[in-house]
Amino acid sequence: MGGKPFFFFYQTLFKRVSLRLPFTAFERELLTEINIAPAQLHPNSWAFVRAFQILCGYLGVPPSVDVFLHFFEVKKQGKNLWVSFSGIAGRILLTLFQNSYKGWKGKFFRVCCAKHDPAALDGFPL
Repeated sequence: MGGKPFFFFYQTLFKRVSLRLPFTAFERELLTEINIAPAQLHPNSWAFVRAFQILCGYLGVPPSVDVFLHFFEVKKQGKNLWVSFSGIAGRILLTLFQNSYKGWKGKFFRVCCAKHDPAALDGFPL
């Protein structure tokens, strides 16, 4: 790959959470704000991000990182590589999932820029 920017991403996020590439401006801004690479955000938290975007679309308002972070806070558990979002007490917007994602850790792939868009990952926390 010769020095091209890239990131790893979990397959389940495309299959079960319906994330798409390229990431939305909101997703990129959120990852930049909390300074993590896409694979560092736990799949359950990606589901919160996606649900927030769907809710904003339904309400006809653009998703905002500031508003999202008003309702959710970043949680890092010890030496764990993953970062999660949890709801802030008294500011509940979305409730927890019935089921947690399982078996996702070993199913990932490498994402890099296409030749026709070499700057697609510029300014992105990798």
